Amino acid sequence: MRLTKIRAAILGLALLVPATVLIAQEKPAPVETPDTSTAPAQPRDPKEVYSDLALFGEIFDRIRAEYVDPPDEKELVRAAIQGMLTSLDPHSNYLPPADYQDMREDTSGEFGGLGIEVTQEDGVIKVVSPIDDSPASRAGMLSNDLIVKLDGEEVQGMSLDDAVGKMRGAIGTKITLTVVREGVSDPLEFTLTRDTIAMRAVRWSMEGDVAVVRLSRFSEQAFIGIQKAVDGIYKERKDVPPKGIILDLRNNPGGLVDQAVYVADAFLKQGAIVLTRGRGPQDSARYDAAPDALDKELTNVPLVVLINGGSASASEIVAGALQDHKRATLVGTRSFGKGSVQSIISLGADGAMRLTTARYYTPDNRSIQALGIQPDITVLQNVPDELKGKDEIIGEAGLAGHIKIDGQKETSVGSSVYVPPEKADDTQLQYAIRLIDGEETDPAFPPHPTEQAAK
Repeated sequence: MRLTKIRAAILGLALLVPATVLIAQEKPAPVETPDTSTAPAQPRDPKEVYSDLALFGEIFDRIRAEYVDPPDEKELVRAAIQGMLTSLDPHSNYLPPADYQDMREDTSGEFGGLGIEVTQEDGVIKVVSPIDDSPASRAGMLSNDLIVKLDGEEVQGMSLDDAVGKMRGAIGTKITLTVVREGVSDPLEFTLTRDTIAMRAVRWSMEGDVAVVRLSRFSEQAFIGIQKAVDGIYKERKDVPPKGIILDLRNNPGGLVDQAVYVADAFLKQGAIVLTRGRGPQDSARYDAAPDALDKELTNVPLVVLINGGSASASEIVAGALQDHKRATLVGTRSFGKGSVQSIISLGADGAMRLTTARYYTPDNRSIQALGIQPDITVLQNVPDELKGKDEIIGEAGLAGHIKIDGQKETSVGSSVYVPPEKADDTQLQYAIRLIDGEETDPAFPPHPTEQAAK
């Protein structure tokens, strides 16, 4: 079995939270900040700090004057900044202007592009699916089309990222794609004008009377996607609620805090969703559920949430809130364990810095940092032989320099990230369906030997 890498002409979403969403649209209620971390370091004598800065200046000057080749001084400074930030924890770093722009596009869920999901196959770019109402779909591109040239340049030998980078670009600019289509003797040419593309964060389907809602990222399109999915489910069922909903957060790397709050709110009537705590009271906040998050009433529909080792950050906020409020049953394997919040601080024309500014806690005051969220029911996948031993990650606890919490035990074992491409082979999904249908002990589909109820 071969895993393919699919891209919607975008870069992967980082586990981050822009500074603006820490404030949210409404000022969150302040919370008390208990002593949950080590005591802050005592301030150093200013003379010592200035002495260290003088040392930095001396080294910088010696490099400029004596290095074998004249160095790029701007890159030297940027490297020093990157070194400072990455020494703090795995999620703090410097974003050069290009990376900052990519990050902003990822979190907004919109970019300038063509509107095609692609993968790489045998050295060419294969169209998985054109996105509805995009330049590609309007021009008549189809699934399984093979893109062999971009503006006359052969894609053979290009990496998938390089090809995607060439297809993305400023809105209103043009690119010509040369396409080979099965059953058509001559190559086809499509000259497309790049437009604003909204990345599809949510997909849904019906499995009998059970709705399966897959949320792949917490971009600005996440809650909008949930709204559209719920509207579509109720429209298909003529306003009859589904028997249950399965919210699939597996391998969802996270994203924006406000989107996590909105998504959790859709399934909760009241109560806390997440608490954030920084160095002082001004950096701490509490986010609560509010009534009428959606037009449809979902708070009484049975809910199962699927998680695994790739469910991180905002995914864990949603899963933790629904678990603590006993609103959902969590099925799968332990989550990633990223319990920190990053702020993006703009540096103007020089890009931005991503800085860890708070820890977050679930409504029951649990920190999942380097620990993860344990599902209520652990269900393992039947992993193909060629992937066994490669399907598990330790998560946050396996990252060098991760933030530690005094007295808290960290996980030291891996959690699977494997999800079968076919629904029929997806043990976790099938178990969730049986759970909602009340057939989880059906002898025709016995529980996996590793299934166990959490205590």
